[in-house]
Amino acid sequence: MAPRIGIAGISGRMGQLLVEEVRAAGAELAGGTSRSKASPSGLTLFPDIPALAAASDVVIDFTHAATAQPTAAAMAKSGKGWILGTSGLSDADEAAVADAARGIPVVYASNFSAGVNLVLALAERMGAALPAEAYDAEIMEMHHRQKVDAPSGTAIGMGRAVAKGRGVALSDVMESGRHGHTGARKTGAIGFAALRGGQVVGEHTLIFAAATEHIALTHRAFDRRAFATGAVRAALWVAGRRPGLYSMMDVLGMA
Repeated sequence: MAPRIGIAGISGRMGQLLVEEVRAAGAELAGGTSRSKASPSGLTLFPDIPALAAASDVVIDFTHAATAQPTAAAMAKSGKGWILGTSGLSDADEAAVADAARGIPVVYASNFSAGVNLVLALAERMGAALPAEAYDAEIMEMHHRQKVDAPSGTAIGMGRAVAKGRGVALSDVMESGRHGHTGARKTGAIGFAALRGGQVVGEHTLIFAAATEHIALTHRAFDRRAFATGAVRAALWVAGRRPGLYSMMDVLGMA
């Protein structure tokens, strides 16, 4: 039996794509929450996350980092599955997500595109194979001018993958937003550059720069539908799973 899928932020750009992808997958659309009082296309609107979760088997959430902690508490209480694709989460937000995952199945990913997750897998392997003493790792990303967080969640995911491959914590080696007289680059640092402009859906490039060669790994997204398709795939996968914190790697069978 196809799961009932609820969508947090159903009237937004991503929400509308998710509606289309849920229907294309043959799943049941329970409805969603929206900051707008008008119900888009006659869809069922719920007043809050607890009400939406009660009517759903799985809730997909691409809303805002500010709602992560209260949503985590509500979803944990509901006992339903949660697909979380919101970026810009703080350490406290991620701790709340992990706590919720002790009682419910949660798929939390920086990016739900299948292509990006393949890139993340390669980034980890490259981080392990290319020693930090010889290969400087730099990550450049560009997004539309409305994006509110930087670096992007996907860029941070790339950095975490490289750091994992090198056996270090990203927080210990991350350098972001260089400005002024910074001095020489630190050996082993993972650098980030964030560009904003126009309506770029998402571009990410991971560069390993050595004295003798440069290696670049790039992913470009041209349509947000890639993220919506992956999120619905994750929702179908997580329905009925045991509690735990899963990633898109688990959904793709790559974990």
